[in-house]
Amino acid sequence: MPAPTSPDVLVRRLVDRWPEASGREADIRIVRSPGRVNLIGEHTDYNFGLVLPAAIELEIRLAFLPTDDGHVELLRLGKHQRGAFDIDVSRPARGTWIDYAEGTAWALAEAGHSTSGFRGIISSTLPSGGGLGSSAAIELGMAWALLGEAGAEVDPMALARICQRAETGYVGVQSGLMDQFAAACGVSGSALLLDCRSFDWRPVALPDDVALVAIDSRVPRTLAGSAYNERRAQCDAAVAALRAVDPRIESLRDVKVAFLDEHLDLLDEVIAHRARHVIEENERVLEVIAAFERADLDAVGSVFAASHASLRDLYEVSSPELDALVDIATAVDGVIAARLTGAGFGGCTVNLVRPDAVDRLRAAVERDYPRRTGRSATVMPVAIADGAGWLPR
Repeated sequence: MPAPTSPDVLVRRLVDRWPEASGREADIRIVRSPGRVNLIGEHTDYNFGLVLPAAIELEIRLAFLPTDDGHVELLRLGKHQRGAFDIDVSRPARGTWIDYAEGTAWALAEAGHSTSGFRGIISSTLPSGGGLGSSAAIELGMAWALLGEAGAEVDPMALARICQRAETGYVGVQSGLMDQFAAACGVSGSALLLDCRSFDWRPVALPDDVALVAIDSRVPRTLAGSAYNERRAQCDAAVAALRAVDPRIESLRDVKVAFLDEHLDLLDEVIAHRARHVIEENERVLEVIAAFERADLDAVGSVFAASHASLRDLYEVSSPELDALVDIATAVDGVIAARLTGAGFGGCTVNLVRPDAVDRLRAAVERDYPRRTGRSATVMPVAIADGAGWLPR
């Protein structure tokens, strides 16, 4: 994994790009914003269900010099991508990465927050298109930079919801709250159980003898150009059909499997499959937490396997590469559980692994994944991190 860019290097690169920052180094601030893995609870967030993500040490870092001109200029290190916008000018999304930054400014203004311009340098250790919450990490980092000192005073959940609004209302991806929530509210060492209807949440400790490993399939995914929005529409269609029977149903969170089975005649097969995945996935979140609490790691592995099979067969968001990674991992002695993480359509798997098995897992992936897929994968042991905040200099 790439090492994070040091604060000194970020400051130096910012001054190199914008010479007017020379002599004002003391005014430069740096915010870090983490990515996330989701242990379980996939495609349940926009159905007002349960999720169990964790913020991870892979992150974006944004060094910025505040300005009073209402203008934002950004440079992404490594990608050599530049973007700029005025915070008080509304324009349609452009279909590029800068939409996540500009959308955050738009959503903060909509929520009544005062923002300031800046010149900024972004570095990242998150794999691009890897499904580890890089978009949400940019949004949270941008929110802190646009708000300046006031960023630390905004409730993290409120900030997460504003950043979700940036993605749904400006970028056009009808995402749930999970990614922004994890980036804003992360707790070092713990996963986070979030109820996406009530917004209640609590940390969930993982066993001390379990390592967390993300594996990037190196198949990039682009949510705005994928079937993500289609899946959400299919869930809405299921709710509309079932509400005709019971008007109290507001989302798939309100539906039990027995009720779905009783009224399958109202749904076509595809819509029924989508609904069944979401309903059963909510139950799996609670099953995994109960298994953690009683230290039953065999049960955790079984629930992860059921989740992946459901995502593959019912929700149809897996891929041959993700399936291969899960097959390879679960055949390794010491791997407790494996499944795709995030929206799917490419991206990463999440793996719970005995610490002494991490090297065996890496060796198996490096040996077998290219043979099965013609691609290489990146094995990334990750620590669970705190949510977004200032990086000391």
